[in-house]
Amino acid sequence: MDRERADYRVIDHPAEGHTDLASRLRGHPLAQAAKCLVIRIRMTKKQSRYVLAVVPGHRRVDFARIKALTGARDAMCADRPTAERLSAAVSGAIVPFAFNPALELFADPELCDHAELFFNAATLERSIALRTEDYIRLARPTFYRIAQADS
Repeated sequence: MDRERADYRVIDHPAEGHTDLASRLRGHPLAQAAKCLVIRIRMTKKQSRYVLAVVPGHRRVDFARIKALTGARDAMCADRPTAERLSAAVSGAIVPFAFNPALELFADPELCDHAELFFNAATLERSIALRTEDYIRLARPTFYRIAQADS
């Protein structure tokens, strides 16, 4: 992020992987958190692919929407070892960037409602606050409405 001249800051805090609790520790509204889940997309019985879904912290991932967008038979959370391998981060600290070519990056456009996003920095004890425009420029996510609406 330094090389790309991103506007960010590092926040150290007690270890926390739950989005709501980490948001409290970092001192920002839950909606500004970038919640990240690795999703397994089953295309056929034998073929799967993976998506990193990024939604605002106060929302849940809409698995049915991801399934419809990808034409998959099913969409579900990837198992923990696969998620950690593909994201190169511990569960609860997955960053909203897809560094592995086997991981597609989908982000909900509601993330753009705030000037700054917060997320754990691949560890449970450290977070990043990053300007949203820099996140978009650096991560280059594909934007889809993948967050469940309020019920």
